[in-house]
Amino acid sequence: MSCASPLPRFDGFGVGLRVPHYPDFLEGHPPVDFVEVISENFMVDGGRPLDVLARVRERYPVALHGVSMNIGGGDGVDRDYLRRLHRLATAIQPLWVSDHLCWTAVDGFQSHDLLPLPYTREALDVVADNVGQAQDILQRPLVLENPSTYVAFAEADMDEAEFLDRLCARTGCHLLLDVNNLYVSAANHGLDPTEGLGRLPLHHVRQVHLAGHSVGRDRLVDTHDAPVADPVWALYARVMERLGEVAVMIERDDNLPPLPELLDEVARARDIAASVRRRAA
Repeated sequence: MSCASPLPRFDGFGVGLRVPHYPDFLEGHPPVDFVEVISENFMVDGGRPLDVLARVRERYPVALHGVSMNIGGGDGVDRDYLRRLHRLATAIQPLWVSDHLCWTAVDGFQSHDLLPLPYTREALDVVADNVGQAQDILQRPLVLENPSTYVAFAEADMDEAEFLDRLCARTGCHLLLDVNNLYVSAANHGLDPTEGLGRLPLHHVRQVHLAGHSVGRDRLVDTHDAPVADPVWALYARVMERLGEVAVMIERDDNLPPLPELLDEVARARDIAASVRRRAA
């Protein structure tokens, strides 16, 4: 499926809605423009999670972000999963539905990990077919995130930027640019992240993620358990020089601090974007 109607742009700054911060959003009104939730946590029939999400949705736009669509899986996409996701999206009417450019399962076994794809023509055919099936069921274009990678495949026919560009052109999907992932992958492969940024099809980007990482023995690891690192903030400034209206989100999944600490990072992201735009005016 190639979606004739592209997603509208949304220009705002938000955070991921996590359980420890539910009271902040239910009892107050934190200064963010939207929230993002992990889709799988709400693909249920009733219960407190959906009630919380419905109440938050009354005051904030919501983006749905999945971790197990398996869009790169050779077994195809799980149609039951997609139907349940479609029900959630119909109820919530999110800004968009996103997931990761990776594979997560094989032969029905779910790895619960975001496993990298070889950037080959064969893989592109598989992913494009899966994206088409997913968009047909969801009745909306997908937004796909660039992954953190730790190894390169010798048989690759293209780099990540070309793969993403071809995928968007073939399917009408859009991109979620994770700046931390861009930095982590470049560092792990000995590449210049700024040079890689210049080749990405940025006109397809609808959302930006900012997150923290950990330093391993010989690799950076995308852990989402720390504040955004200074080199990632610097790369984010370069990203914003090239993007127009886009949603920007602080993503933290572990070692969660009190919400005000994340809001400080939201404010920093907002200030950097405003500074870039002032210089460009």
